Amino acid sequence: MQAEATLDETYFRPTLTLPLGHLIRISLYWLGLTAIDGAVGLFIQNRVNFGPFAVDPLEVGRVLFLLSIPVAVISILVQPTVGSISDYTVSRWGRRKPYIVIGSVLDVVFLVGIATSNTILMLGAFAALLSVSTNIARGPFQGYVPDLVPEQQVGLASAMVGLMQILGNVTGFVLVTAAVLMGQIEVAIFVVALVELVTMAAVVLRVGEGQPPKPRNGKSWRTIAREVWGTDVLKERSYVWLLASRFFFLMGGAVLVNLILTYLKQTHNLGEDAANSTNLVMLVTIVIANVIAIIPSARISDRIGRKPVIYASCVIGFIGILLAALAPAVPLAIVGGALFGASAGTFLAVDWALMTDIIPKASSGRYMGLSNVATTSSTVIAVATAGLLLDTVNINFGLGLGPRAAYLLGGAYYVIAALTLRPVVEPPRSGRPATDTATG
Repeated sequence: MQAEATLDETYFRPTLTLPLGHLIRISLYWLGLTAIDGAVGLFIQNRVNFGPFAVDPLEVGRVLFLLSIPVAVISILVQPTVGSISDYTVSRWGRRKPYIVIGSVLDVVFLVGIATSNTILMLGAFAALLSVSTNIARGPFQGYVPDLVPEQQVGLASAMVGLMQILGNVTGFVLVTAAVLMGQIEVAIFVVALVELVTMAAVVLRVGEGQPPKPRNGKSWRTIAREVWGTDVLKERSYVWLLASRFFFLMGGAVLVNLILTYLKQTHNLGEDAANSTNLVMLVTIVIANVIAIIPSARISDRIGRKPVIYASCVIGFIGILLAALAPAVPLAIVGGALFGASAGTFLAVDWALMTDIIPKASSGRYMGLSNVATTSSTVIAVATAGLLLDTVNINFGLGLGPRAAYLLGGAYYVIAALTLRPVVEPPRSGRPATDTATG
């Protein structure tokens, strides 16, 4: 442990200020990755709720849960493991790029499989394979911000990462919605594969290599892979508590996003075209709120600290999903979606920066990869808990009340996110002392 700590002290954050164009290129691959997430998630929701794949309305929550289990387990295992291995990788392309290229090429293969699947079982199988490939790329790529961005630009870089994630989700959602309205939903998956390849090329060809690899000192790759899950991580208390806060915050948003078509169909009685069109309107509203919130949130966090801004995002998210849960009509639900968008934009801009501030820099691939445990498991557990609650309430109290109950549960997750943020000690920055709200 002492050797590891000493090593990490030699990996200082770069001090050279990067031009805005370089920050955009560093973050651009997030657009491709989250375009896949958004497109595949909405594609599966459409298959489960409408058309020849549609299941019994009283079993939608259970089916979505079962489809998400292998995806979550694979993501949790693969992303941090490959991210940590990339910390030690020596290659002509640097320590991150080989995995990004391999994962992206495999993504295309499995996306084609998803688009052409003709059963729910086949769809689930290709979704699981896609989880393997996309996380081979995602784990190492997450180390780029800690590798390349100087301290004074972490807030802006985090905002760029958040913005690209938002634009990626928008790209995926819009492509699927447009394809549904044209009666050719499969086309959206083919297009999103092309988007990922283009953004991957922009990063691989135009972004520097970052920090040098960590020395292996005779360790086998198997030993390095096992070290990812070492208990030394638990000594980073602020990191662990921040993961818990991220986990519950993302659960709140995952409930809203992953059950949106079910909510519109069952609670507001919308058909396939109407539900997807309404979802598109809500998406536009969410994006506008995202974009308005994201840059100011990052700048404010540079001035007053990251934690106060994350607290604010929890409050706004809670109000937004509560409005959607209680909305008697779709327009009020859209207002709730706008508040959710502002909350998500604020969180994405700041949480990444706080994570970057906290983690040991030499092992950024490992720690940023482990953060995916919170990110990915949040979706599966949100779908599991909210989806099963949805089915239970529908069965016992009437079809349509289930999604409302699920959204109320999502609101509770925002409250827990705020509570678990309290023990996080924010590192001092630019002469500002560290803040520990748990003791101070």
